[in-house]
Amino acid sequence: MTVKLITELTHDIRVLREDKKGEDNYFIEGIFMQAETKNRNGRVYPRDILVKEASRYSDEFVKTSRAMGELGHPEGPTVNLDRVSHLITSLDISENNIIGKAKILNTPVGNIAKNLLKEGVKLGVSTRGMGSLREKNGVNIVQPDFMLSAVDIVADPSAPDAFVNGIMEGREWIWDHGRLREIQIDTYKKRVSRSSRSDLTEVKLQVWEDFLKSL
Repeated sequence: MTVKLITELTHDIRVLREDKKGEDNYFIEGIFMQAETKNRNGRVYPRDILVKEASRYSDEFVKTSRAMGELGHPEGPTVNLDRVSHLITSLDISENNIIGKAKILNTPVGNIAKNLLKEGVKLGVSTRGMGSLREKNGVNIVQPDFMLSAVDIVADPSAPDAFVNGIMEGREWIWDHGRLREIQIDTYKKRVSRSSRSDLTEVKLQVWEDFLKSL
């Protein structure tokens, strides 16, 4: 059974602002992961597997102030220290939900996230983990070898859909002195069309991030 990078997106995240000693501290809080429910990637996390891994991650990383995450969605499981934007301060189990809270750090990238939140930008989170999947009745079941690597801050998942749907309809989007190259659009189209149904959301997000980097 092949071990692969498993990512999940969540956009229903609350923003908290706390004033301590005259300094504003920003936090994000919400459901980071959910068990026993088929998600938009066509995957299901059995509750016992998710609870066990969340507890391990909390003991080994959250409680030791090592549960860092990045702004953006890297393609591997490793946390890049130069991209760290936040630190998870709590990870709790509530029935089938894993409720997380993270502090936005005063790092260069963390300050970008903080300013986005100040300006009212809606952000989401994306969990990263390694593990294998077993297909059953058209659903990919996450297996007991699953290991959570990080929880990242990402753009609202609706943005990649809006972007990809837009480029599918047009041929003259060329970013060259203000225009997006058509050959780049063709590449984006092929990446989306060749992706499996379970990976479609992840591929769309990667396409959106590649587009932003090209600006």
